[in-house]
Amino acid sequence: VISRSLTGERGHQNLEAMKAGMFLRKVKSRTWKRQRHYKLQEDCKTIAYKSSWAINSYSTFSISDVEAVRAGHQSEALLSVADEFPADRCFTLVFRGRRGNLDLVAESTKEAQAWIQGIGALMENMENMDESTKLDQWISDWFSKADLNKDGRINFKEAKKLLKMMNVDMNEEHASSLFKMADKSKSETLEDQEFVEFYKMLTERAEVLDLFQDYSSDGQSLSQCDLEEFLREEQLEGEGSYEHALQLIDRYEPSDTVDGFLMYLTSPEGSIFNPERQDLFQDMSQPLAHYYISSSHNTYLMEDQLKGPSSVEAYIQALKRGCRCVEVDCWNGSNGEPVVYHGHTLTSKILLKDVITTIANYAFKASEYPLIVSIENHCSIEQQEVMARYFRDILGDMLLTNTADSSELPSPEALKRKILLKGKKFENESENPTGEVSDEDEAAEMNKDRKGQSVFSTPLFNIVFDCLLLPHLSDLIFCKSVHFHSFEHSRTSAKPNEMSSFSESKARKYSKEAGSDFVLHNTRQLTRVYPSGMRTDSSNYCPVDMWNMGCQIVALNFQTAGMEMDLNDGLFTQNGCSGYILKPEILCKRERLFNPENPEKRDDYHPLLFYVISGQQLPKVKQKAWFIVDPLVRVEIFGVPLDQAKQETKHIDNNGFNPLWNETLQFTIHTPELALVRFVVEDYDKASRNDFIGQYTIPFTSIQPGYRHVHLLSKDGTSIHPSSIYVHIKITEQ
Repeated sequence: VISRSLTGERGHQNLEAMKAGMFLRKVKSRTWKRQRHYKLQEDCKTIAYKSSWAINSYSTFSISDVEAVRAGHQSEALLSVADEFPADRCFTLVFRGRRGNLDLVAESTKEAQAWIQGIGALMENMENMDESTKLDQWISDWFSKADLNKDGRINFKEAKKLLKMMNVDMNEEHASSLFKMADKSKSETLEDQEFVEFYKMLTERAEVLDLFQDYSSDGQSLSQCDLEEFLREEQLEGEGSYEHALQLIDRYEPSDTVDGFLMYLTSPEGSIFNPERQDLFQDMSQPLAHYYISSSHNTYLMEDQLKGPSSVEAYIQALKRGCRCVEVDCWNGSNGEPVVYHGHTLTSKILLKDVITTIANYAFKASEYPLIVSIENHCSIEQQEVMARYFRDILGDMLLTNTADSSELPSPEALKRKILLKGKKFENESENPTGEVSDEDEAAEMNKDRKGQSVFSTPLFNIVFDCLLLPHLSDLIFCKSVHFHSFEHSRTSAKPNEMSSFSESKARKYSKEAGSDFVLHNTRQLTRVYPSGMRTDSSNYCPVDMWNMGCQIVALNFQTAGMEMDLNDGLFTQNGCSGYILKPEILCKRERLFNPENPEKRDDYHPLLFYVISGQQLPKVKQKAWFIVDPLVRVEIFGVPLDQAKQETKHIDNNGFNPLWNETLQFTIHTPELALVRFVVEDYDKASRNDFIGQYTIPFTSIQPGYRHVHLLSKDGTSIHPSSIYVHIKITEQ
């Protein structure tokens, strides 16, 4: 499928200009602007760039790594040079994952348009490729990499180097035999079609062929009856098997051979993730307190908590990932303009006005469900006037200010496309919040955590909270921050829109001492949990412990990749990536107490069997040509303490291309509604810590049983297609 914007005269001219290459100015700040030479490679999928002073050392990035192209002054760096470079020469490449943006300035409007339109068209073209075309593209990529002298053919020496590049260690005799079988022309080289045969022999998957032949009536093809039997017996599709078999035959016709079967197994339908849970499938009309809400901590920070940059880009990244609760720490700024930063640290400051504008622009791009903006207000009365005006004027009708009395919170459905402010509030003129320090003032909490352990020579968080609250600002607050006294006090006195915040240590303390009371509290009230003040490196705590208690707003440092964010992404990937997941019934019922620390004995526990079969095209962890991985698979279960477990396979020496494990890992899940399953692939190292290769995290309730592919993600949570592991999953009920 070729995009129209690539085939027209303008599209052709854009590509030719990009292939010829040109100097673009890379901008990091008002004072950092450097010339770089950028050019599109012949494969039309890779962009190479180098410093003007470098001779031949080009670095590259793939078009598939680019998520969006923004034209004009649409970044902080380009806005800072707006007086120097006009908007029609500026553009920003936004990358997937946590990689920073690339801000560029062209020499002319025409050159800028060539890159903006050209990259946009190439991205569209990639998105439109079907699985078969992607596979052809994948094979042609390997051919290009192997064809070192670019003569359109590869010899055996080049083929051996290719095997190393592909992460496979094959003995020379076997490699030579495959090469000769593919060399039909007997020219001792492989041309394109011969190379496709060589590739197919390399990638032939005996484990899939065995399964295919188990169900094929004639050993050569799968009839409709054969496929229906496979779907019913192995994939446990029940009554839907007949219809699904017809659909698959129609989709992969005329490939009724093992190739078509493999295409099905590696497609999204053959994935471990149940497609019925991918789109919005949950009831969204229950009170807000009945949902987990994807939440970010100190959203404005790009790196650590002490000296890293603050940026509106951090809000854009979080909101694009479906985050539904962001944090804004407001402080007095110069010229009467409130600023956002991590108070009393060396983190940089950004204007509150820019933060609110960004939130207004991106609030509902990924999800239509309500966005909560958690405000820490440290401003004077004068600057609170400015805050209130910005919230009202910039957010307009999106801002929800109606806090009409009700016995429970409204639902996500009722609050679609609404922004809710959370912060200090007083209900009437006689109420005076002066000097009250509630637990949502993290700086105060951090002061307690960090006594005598300051990073600087003077205490970092020795702050006195004695500012008054402006009534105009108080009126805009929907979720009222309150100090937590006790579960009993909350049960008898709390209003539905009141919420308390807990540091991770305090939340853990309450969960150990009064688990059932905490769960009951969270059936009615929203609870926010945030990382300990000791986590100055922006590390994260395990969110599962808090979700087990029914805590809704479990705030994490979105900028920090790792297991904790994998779990967050895994939970919120379902239900249309809406940022809202309906809590299990056991955490919403007020009549029946549940304690995750001591779950009641349940009759319906689930033995879970994972048969880890094989892996495909695993990426290298070190880019040296001779380096080949020794992969192992670890399966980790997160959930109630009784269900927490991990097991791993043995490692396979020197094969990242098609390792075969054929091992069974067995787990017993007592509380499946709260369980998350994380698959981790690592490169075994006996002398030091294993290197991470890829992972995939999925809620237990979203798993499809049967023969499935687990499509691996990078540390950043982005796809590393076509890397996957092939598993056989059995879930039985006792």
